[in-house]
Amino acid sequence: MGRITGIGGLFFRSQDSTALSQWYEKYFGIHSVGSGKIWEQEQGPTVFAPFKADTKYFSENQQFMVNFRVEGLEEFLEMLKADGVRIDEKRDEASFGKFAWVYDPEGNKIELWEPIPENE
Repeated sequence: MGRITGIGGLFFRSQDSTALSQWYEKYFGIHSVGSGKIWEQEQGPTVFAPFKADTKYFSENQQFMVNFRVEGLEEFLEMLKADGVRIDEKRDEASFGKFAWVYDPEGNKIELWEPIPENE
């Protein structure tokens, strides 16, 4: 029987797809289809969670929000801040990890999640 084994891609609209692709590659190391390379992500947990249409968790004009797993969240945020990337001041910590939010050049809110290591 067939089954889903993971997310194979994420496709979304952009005002300037070339510039946005370059931003994601520069800051997140994610190659776009046009680069001739495919981003190979590390195995780990992936949350799939439809939200109610009136959620306030991200902007109402944003149809989805990407959550990226991060190692060294604070160091990563410092690097982004040094380059002038818009960073939300809010932080959150839960039993399953630490969270922060940044925005891409088109204003899309992105969630960064540093999971708690399994051996803790």
